[in-house]
Amino acid sequence: MSSVLLVAGVLVSMFVAYNIGGSTTGPAFGPAVGADAISKPVAAGLMGVFFFIGAWTLGRNVVTKLGSELVVDTGIFTLEASIAVLFFIGIALLVGNVFGVPASTSMTAVGAIAGLGLAGDVLDLAVMGEIVIWWVVSPIIGFWVSLIIGRYFYARLNEKVAIERSPGPLFDIDRSGFVPIPRVHQTTNRRELVGTFTVVAIGCLMAFSSGTSNIANAVAPLVGSGELAMNPAIIFGGIAVTIGAFTIARRTLETMGSDITELPLTAAIVVATVSSALVVFLSAIGIPASFVIIATVSIVGLGWGRATRPMTVPEVVAGDEGPPVTVDALAADEEGETLAPIGAEDAEDIPSPGALFNPVTTARVVMMQNVVPVIATVGAYLTFRFVPIFGF
Repeated sequence: MSSVLLVAGVLVSMFVAYNIGGSTTGPAFGPAVGADAISKPVAAGLMGVFFFIGAWTLGRNVVTKLGSELVVDTGIFTLEASIAVLFFIGIALLVGNVFGVPASTSMTAVGAIAGLGLAGDVLDLAVMGEIVIWWVVSPIIGFWVSLIIGRYFYARLNEKVAIERSPGPLFDIDRSGFVPIPRVHQTTNRRELVGTFTVVAIGCLMAFSSGTSNIANAVAPLVGSGELAMNPAIIFGGIAVTIGAFTIARRTLETMGSDITELPLTAAIVVATVSSALVVFLSAIGIPASFVIIATVSIVGLGWGRATRPMTVPEVVAGDEGPPVTVDALAADEEGETLAPIGAEDAEDIPSPGALFNPVTTARVVMMQNVVPVIATVGAYLTFRFVPIFGF
């Protein structure tokens, strides 16, 4: 009976990891895909590789912490309870993926474990409080940093970098020899090449960071119960994440790369840099990183900052169109030099606020990223509290 439960637990764990692949590929590589730097299949492959590297190297430390520090008594992680926790995590993440919204894996997993801890009266409220505080603060930091960059620095940054995709592919594949050799396409310029590698590299960093923290969300309950060793757990999880990245991640890639905001390559680099920096910081201090929300809010902040530069916040909230956009309406630097419009060469090309971030899509993303963890928390608590088989 125990072996049957263990097989069931591994399958549920892989189901969770499968949904993690679907929900975290969008925040990591959505900006690169939205900027046409790489294709969706390439993004999925990179996600699988770098997620596994992060999980295999630093992820095992997070697995140990999540399975032992959030609850006072780790004995609560019986095999049956671990399977149930993983089930709630997987179902909640699946709901987000079905709606095309990348749910926060860390919030969902911690919520399910918190539901178990509340039902068994073993939840460490101090640890839980510290995690929640950082979950609130980090997206606010990401939003304001991105907004400030978008409103005050993006024009200069875009002028210096000027990374825009040229017609045609980045590379041509020379198949004349035995081994295909990629060669830079004749229309590809140096800045475009450097910018593309930069945004993809940052996406790889985010995938690595996801592996260091999110592998615990899929395997920590089973490893904590002592029924599954660390190494095979990470291997199973990595395989499932890769499958999820190649299948259900397509919708979240679209949501994070194009539905919320129009992202030129320069903007994609800004979003990825802000998000990955915050994720690395949170991981360094031992907080399960909710980089899904950080990336989403950073995209919104950058779009808001770029779109509202010639307008005030009350005008945007009220839905006013604002005054005509002219060169005189743009901010000037300390030397009196008029800045070029953000992301455009002519003043009349500056986009409207709604063209850079979609309020309807943004509201849907924010709502689902709060609803999904609530589903996991409430479902886990009610199950462990009132289903007699668990005995709490």
